[in-house]
Amino acid sequence: MNYAFFLGCTVPVRNLNYELSARLVAETLGLELVDLEDFQCCGFPLKSVHFFDSLVIAARNLALAEKAGLPVCTLCSACGGSLSEANHLLRHNAELRSQINERLKEVGLEYTGTGEVKHFIRILYEDLGLDRIKEKITRPLSGFTFAPHYGCHFIKPAEAAGGIDPVEDPKSLSELIEVTGAKALKYNTMLNCCGGSVLGAKEDLANTLAGQKLGEVNQLGANGLIMICPFCNVMYEGQQKKVEKKLEQKLKVPVLYYPQLLGLALGAGPEQLGFKLNRVKDKDFLKQFEKED
Repeated sequence: MNYAFFLGCTVPVRNLNYELSARLVAETLGLELVDLEDFQCCGFPLKSVHFFDSLVIAARNLALAEKAGLPVCTLCSACGGSLSEANHLLRHNAELRSQINERLKEVGLEYTGTGEVKHFIRILYEDLGLDRIKEKITRPLSGFTFAPHYGCHFIKPAEAAGGIDPVEDPKSLSELIEVTGAKALKYNTMLNCCGGSVLGAKEDLANTLAGQKLGEVNQLGANGLIMICPFCNVMYEGQQKKVEKKLEQKLKVPVLYYPQLLGLALGAGPEQLGFKLNRVKDKDFLKQFEKED
C-alpha cells in the first residue's frame, strides 16, 4: 500500500521523533510513504483570514497527489483536517471547484476530487487493521497503561474526517494502544481540547485547558499520554513546565507519539524511534520496559 506522505510544516521542524517513528513503523508493516517534493503548507493557517486562498493551497496539494495516483497520508491532525475538509467541500460544490481550478491552471494543475486523505492512524486502523498489526507484535507492552488523546481535528467534522469514530465515543486510538499489549486508560478529560487553538492569544487559558488533562493523567498514574498531532504535542509536552507552575505541582507526564509506542512493540529500539528527541523524558517507563523485555 502506497501513500503520498504529507509532512506539513510543523513535523519536520519540531517533531522529528514523530516522522522517524512513523517511517519506521510504516516500513515494518509494509506501507510505502512516498515523498512528493512539491507538497507545501496545507492551508490551515490561512483559513480564518482568507478561506478561498486556503482552499487553493489545499487543492494544490490534493491535485499533486491525484497526479501521482496516490492517496494522501498525513501525520498532523490539523493538516489532515484542512485537506479532508477541502476535499469534501470541493467534491460537493462544482462552482467552487471550477473557481479553484482556474487558479490551479496557473501552475499547470487540476483538482478532480478523485483522491483520498487519511491520517496515519486511520491507515493503521482501517487499511491495515488490528489483526494484521497484532501479527507483527514481538515485544508486547504488557503491564503498562497509556492515556489516548484524540484531539479536535482527527474525528471532526465527521463528514469530512471519514467517520472513523463516533465523535462522542471514539475508540480507534484506544484499540490501537491495546493492540501493543498495553492498557488504554479511560479518563474524564479524554475528549478535551489541548488548548493550542488559543495559545497565541490567551496563553493562560491554553495552559489551563492543557493542565486539566495533564493533571488527571498524572493523578491516575498512566505511563504516558499518547499523541497523534504535533499541535497537541506543543501543549502537552512543550508547555508542560509552564502548566506545572500554573498547577503548582510536579507533573512529568511522558508524552509519546503513537508510532513510538507501536514501534517498541514491533521490536524497534528507543533510539530508532526518536525517544531522545522527546522533551519530557520517560526514563522510568523505558527502564521498566527494558527490564521486562
